[in-house]
Amino acid sequence: MILMRLVDLKTNRSLVASNSRQRVLDSLAHRTPDRVPLDFGSTAVTGIHVSVVAGLRDYYGLERRPVKVGEPYQMLGLLDEDLKVAMGIDVEGVSPRKTLFGIANENWKPWTFNGLDVLVPGNFNVTVDPNNGDTLIYPEGDVTAPPSGRMPRGFHFFDTIIRQRHFDENALDPADNLEEFQPLAEEDLDSIANEVAAANRTGRAVIANFGGTALGDIALVPAPFLKDPRGIRDVAEWYMTLASRRDYVHRIYEAQTEIALKNLARIYARIGNSVDAVFLCGTDFGTQTSSFCSVATFRELWLPYYAQICGWIHKNTTWKCFKHSCGSVARFYDSFIEAGFDIVNPVQCSAAGMEPEGLKERFGDRLVFWGGGVDTQRVLPFGTAAEVREQVLRRCEIFAPNGGFVFNSIHNIQAGTPVENVVAMLGALREFA
Repeated sequence: MILMRLVDLKTNRSLVASNSRQRVLDSLAHRTPDRVPLDFGSTAVTGIHVSVVAGLRDYYGLERRPVKVGEPYQMLGLLDEDLKVAMGIDVEGVSPRKTLFGIANENWKPWTFNGLDVLVPGNFNVTVDPNNGDTLIYPEGDVTAPPSGRMPRGFHFFDTIIRQRHFDENALDPADNLEEFQPLAEEDLDSIANEVAAANRTGRAVIANFGGTALGDIALVPAPFLKDPRGIRDVAEWYMTLASRRDYVHRIYEAQTEIALKNLARIYARIGNSVDAVFLCGTDFGTQTSSFCSVATFRELWLPYYAQICGWIHKNTTWKCFKHSCGSVARFYDSFIEAGFDIVNPVQCSAAGMEPEGLKERFGDRLVFWGGGVDTQRVLPFGTAAEVREQVLRRCEIFAPNGGFVFNSIHNIQAGTPVENVVAMLGALREFA
């Protein structure tokens, strides 16, 4: 079995070296590629939990070593080159210099959680709550600041701790909600340029998350990367603000967009067209059965600003614009297209009104579906390998014709997902090709 896996590695290495970027570009251009391109690990919404990454390394007989936690908020593992080759990955990611907790991914050190040995950044510092055994993490790793994240005992990822200590509804200042939206420092530009150059050397397509373009993303509202955030930082208060303080929201988004456009221009001056897609926004608009707001609200509060950002990108670059939103969001797709988004993710086919056949028929020539390949709520974690295979083949039959499809699961692969099911997913994708 190990010998067969090693043969697969050699075959996949050849495919990655020669075809990966082109097959992604074909799909982005709605042309039929030589096979369906595959992404795992390139973004914080197309990743794999560190425990499953470790399991995959064991399955493929790769060198046994601790996996790096590249995104500690969701405890996503970094995929090393040998595993990318084994899986047949076609996309390389470029991430911001710092994680959601404001910690730079450098100077790796060992850490053990739930019995798994991993590597974490040097400034990743945690304590254990003596009252309940929860693990607490701190902004920028500063344990003298109040903790900004909590991993309940026995759980597999962190929850954000709400820290809204400077809120006065009679003295709101939009600048307070701009603390995380600032001109990029030179060290950030240097990091982006270096990461992009390294990504291009892999021969894969490149998707970058430069940061600073996510308007109203609930993951960012609590600002777990700031030691003492100001402004509206409670998620519930933010949702109420969207309904009751719309002028204030417009002022925030106007300022955020102005900063974002200046940052994008500086980034482009450094890297040019050396990325193929850019992750712009992870703001969720859908729930399992409905949406967080109406289409009219989206068009009033978000569309004008997304249109400015995507419009600048399309006018000045060859980058494709990537929009993430979970849930039942087909009702927003026409507006996403009008705003200038080229790619949607995670394509949650299990949500209401998100049947894959209808999505492909209605939007398949205008949107690239980056995801939707297998259900991560039920089928992948709890189904049989045969059920995984059947769903993957069916989703490929629906989404793959005429391009416009990059295979990924519906959001990140979670802890506890059987490695055998992940392998069955990858095998079905190769079978379809």
